[in-house]
Amino acid sequence: MNSEKNSVLEDLVQEWLRVDQNPETRKEISDLWAANRTIELEKRLKSRIQFGTAGLRGRMEAGWSRMNDLIIIQASQGLCAYVLEHISNAKERGVVIGHDHRHHSEKWARLTAAAFIDKGVKTYLYRGLVHTPMVPFGVKKLNAACGVMITASHNPKHDNGYKVYWENAVQIISPHDAGIAASINVNLEPKGWDADVVLTDPLCVDRTQEMIQEYFSHIKSLSQHSDLNSSTNLKFVNTSMHGVGHVFVAQSFERFGFAPFTPVKEQEQPDPEFPTVQFPNPEEAGALDLALSTANNAGATYVLAQDPDADRFSAAEKRKDGSWQVFTGDQLGAIFAGRVLEQYKASGKPIDKLAMVASTVSSKMIEAMAVAEGFKFVECLTGFKFIGNTALSLADQGYEVPFGYEEAIGFMIGSEIRDKDGVSASVFFAELAVHLSQQGKTINSYLQGLYSRYGYFQTSNSYFVCEDPQVIDQIFTRIRNYDGQALAKNPSYPKSIAGLDVTSVVDLTLGYDTTNPPTHKPSLPLSSGHMIQFRASSKDGSKIVLTTRTSGTEPKIKYYLEGVGESPSVVQDVLRNVVRELGDEWMQASFNKLGRP
Repeated sequence: MNSEKNSVLEDLVQEWLRVDQNPETRKEISDLWAANRTIELEKRLKSRIQFGTAGLRGRMEAGWSRMNDLIIIQASQGLCAYVLEHISNAKERGVVIGHDHRHHSEKWARLTAAAFIDKGVKTYLYRGLVHTPMVPFGVKKLNAACGVMITASHNPKHDNGYKVYWENAVQIISPHDAGIAASINVNLEPKGWDADVVLTDPLCVDRTQEMIQEYFSHIKSLSQHSDLNSSTNLKFVNTSMHGVGHVFVAQSFERFGFAPFTPVKEQEQPDPEFPTVQFPNPEEAGALDLALSTANNAGATYVLAQDPDADRFSAAEKRKDGSWQVFTGDQLGAIFAGRVLEQYKASGKPIDKLAMVASTVSSKMIEAMAVAEGFKFVECLTGFKFIGNTALSLADQGYEVPFGYEEAIGFMIGSEIRDKDGVSASVFFAELAVHLSQQGKTINSYLQGLYSRYGYFQTSNSYFVCEDPQVIDQIFTRIRNYDGQALAKNPSYPKSIAGLDVTSVVDLTLGYDTTNPPTHKPSLPLSSGHMIQFRASSKDGSKIVLTTRTSGTEPKIKYYLEGVGESPSVVQDVLRNVVRELGDEWMQASFNKLGRP
């Protein structure tokens, strides 16, 4: 390293040591400097962790690009200043703060509270562990100015995060993300390091038990037939994946009238080390193995699962042959939508006032249901920040929006919380299973009935791994100029894939939609990363929707593929061929050395 670069790095090290008062993270940087670990120091100090619509999320260690006490203090100071500037009566309305069980989560929740209290803002700090939906629930019930949840959801154990909700009790969207990021950058000098003093401050208000009881009242209101629940012979196993969900699901089961479920003992208690799973995400291969084993031993028919902060939900059903069907997020979305539709129609309300929302990478099955049944369906960008805000907008227009979802096992049940909630989804699913069992049916047979009514939809979602952002850019540049005939304002995308003709392309990076000439402006807002959606069809009536996008938090090119056709076998063949051509030809996976799961 030349002397000029070394001088810049030394300045960064000295600045860190000047402002950081945590002895552990100070020592990390000091030790790295003493050991001349310049590459590692550059990774940690050269760039700052970016605040976005998802807030902050990263590895817990020292450095400007990591998650630590200093970053939490600076983020909270910036957020507080922004809220005070943009929301009237923010001091009196206050902020709701919660945390999960991860390493440092409790301390970081208190440091967040300290930053707001320092500016005279009332702080509703939840005592003890809560699942993520408790924060937006509290923001709404207490009419708070904003909310903060300290969690990294289903990330690996070394990560943590800082999620922000606006006064509408929905995750922040643009322009607030950029505004908060700018506010953080002008409020970097840390002012408070004492995480414990907040508990005795009169501005730190404890409404924890009141909010939890109101939450369970909301849960109980979702039940349609607790009498059937109390008499069922169905057995359920539940795993909270070493997270905070167990006590919330157990209490919700009681409110629905169910007998207690069988917990997966090894995963029941909150444990920040997540000892039995490599990735504490119910979607990951092998994550449900312990739960399925427990269910086999207990003679259970259904397995329910939440991710560690209990905002996501997954489920499995035992087949007659003893094997298990683990439902995908899109299958669960269709199942929930079907049940919500039935309940709404039974209420006698006008069908044209019903609306449902899903992310654009989720299944188009609800769209097909909406066309057939006459209710409104709206799709939006990926993430519950968009789903929640879209639901609020529809409600303002006079629609009832009792359901929204994204394929990444996130489900919004009811109109009270405009965010995903794995607890409400768990009991809603369990009650549907009981309802169907009374008719001699199962969840899977119910799903098959939906397929026969609205079309056979099947998804094949996965990803390619690429650590080099330049290679990712090159791949998408090539897709936008596939035949070399692209012009400045007229991209040239692939015309076919696996024998299907491409019928439309929506590029939410460039802002180009082939279905909307002459402006070609898409109806959805632009994406901050690469994101292109293709629709294609064949002469036999088979259709696909393929969305490729980059991940904002991982070195991945994700793809979301769905096919619809006359039979399962036809759709499976189509999907298999599309995935092969996507990898071999479009992505050039071998040439670009892309990894696969």
